[in-house]
Amino acid sequence: MDILNRLIDSMQDDLVKSVQKLVQIKSVKGEKRPSFPFGEGPAQALGEALKIGEGLGFKTKNIDNYVGYIEYGTGKKMIAILGHLDVVPEGTGWNFPPYTAEIHQGKIYGRGTMDDKGPILAALYGLKAIKEAGIKFSQRVRILFGTNEESGSYDIKYYLEQGGEIPQVGFTPDGNYPVVNSEKGIICFDVVKHFRRKSSPIIVKYIRGGIAVNIVPDYCEAKLQIEDMNLKEEIIKKLRQFIQEKGYKIKIKKKDKFLILKSKGIAAHAMEPEKGQNAIMQLISFLDTLNLGSTDVVDYLHWLTENIGMENNGYSLGINCKDENGALTLNLGMIDLDKNKGMVRINPRYPYSFKGSDILAKVKVKAQTANIKIENVMDSPALFFPLNHPLIRTLVRVFEEQTGQRAKPLAIGGGTYAKVMPNIVAFGPQFPGKPVVEHQPNEYIEIKDLILDAKIYAQAIYELSQMKGKL
Repeated sequence: MDILNRLIDSMQDDLVKSVQKLVQIKSVKGEKRPSFPFGEGPAQALGEALKIGEGLGFKTKNIDNYVGYIEYGTGKKMIAILGHLDVVPEGTGWNFPPYTAEIHQGKIYGRGTMDDKGPILAALYGLKAIKEAGIKFSQRVRILFGTNEESGSYDIKYYLEQGGEIPQVGFTPDGNYPVVNSEKGIICFDVVKHFRRKSSPIIVKYIRGGIAVNIVPDYCEAKLQIEDMNLKEEIIKKLRQFIQEKGYKIKIKKKDKFLILKSKGIAAHAMEPEKGQNAIMQLISFLDTLNLGSTDVVDYLHWLTENIGMENNGYSLGINCKDENGALTLNLGMIDLDKNKGMVRINPRYPYSFKGSDILAKVKVKAQTANIKIENVMDSPALFFPLNHPLIRTLVRVFEEQTGQRAKPLAIGGGTYAKVMPNIVAFGPQFPGKPVVEHQPNEYIEIKDLILDAKIYAQAIYELSQMKGKL
């Protein structure tokens, strides 16, 4: 593989510039419009990725702005590499602008650098090295660019519905090295309550927080209407005591007859909620200590505090579970509450040995006791490949040969395209021991890691092409 590694080294500047071009496109999911199934940003990013592919000498195809791909070689069978160009919202707390792709100390900063624009372009340039080396395969290699992985993977589902070809084998560069052999099941649902009993000396005008269900929310804001000045001062005093006891970051501002509370937490990927600090539940936990009267809002906030609180394991909700591949995690990612209705969006992730339907059933029983509804349910079942599967063994060997490191396959809480496309596993780009930066402020990819990714993916494509009848 020395020739491929040398060719990739010679392409470093071009690869970095291509990543910068893609990152500079804000490809957060937007409003559906004619020709833009997930908004203009993801479609624009897809167009740019295909343009980069054409510039590298590959033939391309755009499938209705859902998915596009480049292809190399001939043959009846196909190897696929799937990556996504959509990104989660940028949020706040960035040291560098999230869509300028600035380079500082050997790192490209920006939303999507690591998840997943940088890695899928690394795979593209790995294939370019194979093409430049004149290596021929008996199978075709297809690199697919998706546009909706962060919001349900309806892009790949559309591809399959349209008769899109299923690969014999492949990977998605959207997980961890040396390879991911198990992905937890992922559930998303709304916890909804309509408010009828509203009379109270303290009126909750709104509570808003979170930008996506798969991000631990780092900001939440509430507005309280209070006519009694003495009561207002009492709440301010209680908040000071609460902050001193808990150590949470919640600020309060007086404005006429209103109090505005601003809670700050720490963002993290929902697959590892323990690494974050949930700003929404910080604020709700405080509001639950106040005497807000006997209203549906009070009941709703109390239910959230009692059944979720600051936990990230689902214990109080009665859904905690674990197996040899890990334990259930839970993230309350978003809240939208006004005088008429409250809604929070919750994201449990459960290990392979359990069923999403059983977990949801337990949640619904808990919700019924408080006249709360569970709506907009999505359940993506867990994924598992045996350790001795040829695909797993091959990718582990490639990683070890390129890095000199020995490592074991992993189970992760993140969900990837491997769940919706058969014969695919997640392979990189997260190196062992490196900090997780996906879905967080100041997301970046180290340039040296980007180049190593391209080398790993080039060898992986070559090795998979040699497997033939082994699967």
